[in-house]
Amino acid sequence: MTGESLKSTDPRRALGRLGEDLAAAYLAGLSYRIVTRNWRTRTGELDIVAQEGEWLVFVEVRARRAGRRGVDPVLGTPEESVTPRKQLQLAALADAYLYALPWQGPWRIDVIALELAADGSIVRLNHLRDAVGGVI
Repeated sequence: MTGESLKSTDPRRALGRLGEDLAAAYLAGLSYRIVTRNWRTRTGELDIVAQEGEWLVFVEVRARRAGRRGVDPVLGTPEESVTPRKQLQLAALADAYLYALPWQGPWRIDVIALELAADGSIVRLNHLRDAVGGVI
């Protein structure tokens, strides 16, 4: 079995990929231009880099399976998974991107939190603009 076929059978990776696909479609529907997806360095990955008008937007996508009706997902909400440590990592990744591909305009880091039903449909989508504060 190759590494690629292992990835395709990993439910966690599949959920993450689905969440990123849904988030990219959501952003495109808001007239964001997707610049790149899954931009990698040794220290991590930016899920989506998009442009909204004059803004460059780094988007972290967090997807979870929805809990039973009225119950939070077992692992907590997607928003809760963006810890202070993760926020620092996102800021460092944004800095690395801006160093590699200089940008003269304003930028920010957003989080898109998704809860998905078993069939992959969106139960809840929360777009947190400027989720990692103090960044311009």
